Amino acid sequence: MSASTVLPNQASATPVDLAAVKARQQATWATGDYAVVGTTLQIVGERICEAVDLRAGERVLDVAAGNGNATLAAARRFAQVTSTDYVGVLLDRGRERAAAERLVVAFREADAEALPFADNSFDVVLSTFGVMFTPDQDKAAAELLRVVRPGGGRIGLASWTPEGFIGQLFRTIGKHMPPPAGLRSPALWGTEARMAELFTGQGIEATKQVFNFRYRSADHMLEVFRTFYGPVNRAFAALDAEKAAALEEDILGLCGRMNRGSADTLIVPSEYLEVVVTRR
Repeated sequence: MSASTVLPNQASATPVDLAAVKARQQATWATGDYAVVGTTLQIVGERICEAVDLRAGERVLDVAAGNGNATLAAARRFAQVTSTDYVGVLLDRGRERAAAERLVVAFREADAEALPFADNSFDVVLSTFGVMFTPDQDKAAAELLRVVRPGGGRIGLASWTPEGFIGQLFRTIGKHMPPPAGLRSPALWGTEARMAELFTGQGIEATKQVFNFRYRSADHMLEVFRTFYGPVNRAFAALDAEKAAALEEDILGLCGRMNRGSADTLIVPSEYLEVVVTRR
């Protein structure tokens, strides 16, 4: 799930080996321990379940579920939940959390671009900061539509915007370690224009939301992301000492500019787009 510096309204005609990109992404997200960062985002999973107006008993699929924030939120609402990701270690974290809460959830390794489920299998499909990182965006969106039932099935998505903190963080990383040429920016999922392209003909409601990252300091946030968050971890690992120091300086600068806390704490608002697609 590497970041791309392609701007929201840009697309490159340069051929890209999507299979190779996907293989690198899997390795990236298996690095560190995303759950350390992911669990702090739990509120987003709760919000998306409310946004899709989830009903008890509905069949729910969480795509690119990571450590299971939306999965757990849906299971707490007594839905029949299947949690999927293409990184097994992330599903293991979700299993641990579900077991701790005595929630019934089915877990299955699955590629968001080739979901192993029949057409119209689910009432609701969810993805929080997950499907947005697929290399083939059109294919992934088509899969979400395929597995959700027509006539009122809903797709609930939470995706970082290009302008928000994470969008800027990925651009910062891309400045030091450019992504593969021709790869569409994940942040496109955080734009209403791209949502209209990917889900043409469906009902679309989009609302900008903010998640606040809260850490002791910019240094603390960088330490956590550098240790546990795959894309940042891999970026630093790929750079020599001088370039890594430059990246560190840029990330700390970004955190400082966006901090709405004080000298004693870090509160960084990160904008994301909450989208509910209703299948017609």
